[in-house]
Amino acid sequence: MKPNVVSADVLFEEFRSHLKWEWVAGLGASERRFDEVAVRSARSGADLVGYLNYIHPYRVQIIGEREIAYLSNATPEDCQRRISRIVTLEPPVLILADNQTAPDALLSMCERAQIPMFSTRESSAFVIDVLRAYLSKHFADRTTMHGVFMDILGLGVLITGESGLGKSELGLELISRGNGLVADDAVDLFRINQTTIEGKCPDLLQNLLEVRGIGLLDIRAIFGETAVRRKMRLKLIVHLVRKETLEREYERLPYEPLTQDVLGVPVLKVVIQVVAGRNIAVLVEAAVRNTILQLRGIDTYQEFVDRHRRAMEQGA
Repeated sequence: MKPNVVSADVLFEEFRSHLKWEWVAGLGASERRFDEVAVRSARSGADLVGYLNYIHPYRVQIIGEREIAYLSNATPEDCQRRISRIVTLEPPVLILADNQTAPDALLSMCERAQIPMFSTRESSAFVIDVLRAYLSKHFADRTTMHGVFMDILGLGVLITGESGLGKSELGLELISRGNGLVADDAVDLFRINQTTIEGKCPDLLQNLLEVRGIGLLDIRAIFGETAVRRKMRLKLIVHLVRKETLEREYERLPYEPLTQDVLGVPVLKVVIQVVAGRNIAVLVEAAVRNTILQLRGIDTYQEFVDRHRRAMEQGA
């Protein structure tokens, strides 16, 4: 994951209306942040928020009904010891959920240690789900790739290739066939979990497509709201190449699907040769349909190999 600052104040304002929470302690620690080492080592947002747990430090600790019972139902000495141990966890924020009331000792500890505490009526599970989704995206590994990112037949497809091969013109043709544009030229990609890459358009290029000889086109204004998408999950890379590049670097019939590593996630890839007279838009849509079949477990190439083997066995 890529470290990106989230202070207690930012987190509070982000969900102030959604979670309807209040800042009940530690008001002087509005700039308290996540530990950078913990952020780098976290595999997902699930590692950065959870129920009160003394084994996992440096994460947002959620205190619900059961946690309050644990902190309150014991001898005064044990209760004080359990509450004091929370300081050693160095949480960026404590969140009191399930409409619980914090013990005075817990409030005092937060004030002394300057640990922000928020209180909400929402359930602990709901708060955890909301924060995990937010933190997964906020701290996600990210990169920017050159190409045209589109929604083609419901699949997130990144069209790449050398400059001058007509990627944007191909994107325009695909839009005219009813598909949607996510981003042109620069695509921001985020790994939101261990197997999923999400792509969106930089704010500066929102809804824009640049076509040589024409200039910038506002796709939303020309084709309407349904011609653009805010974001998509990357499922396929279509790489455009010249004839000589295809013959030199790629097999005509690869024995297994090609993939390309994007932020540590293998993404299916197809290579299409660009020559005069070929309808590249139709080929891209055919590649997308074939990829949908592969994702459903239907491998046309393997079926052909099986047929060939059976034919050879029968001929023998």
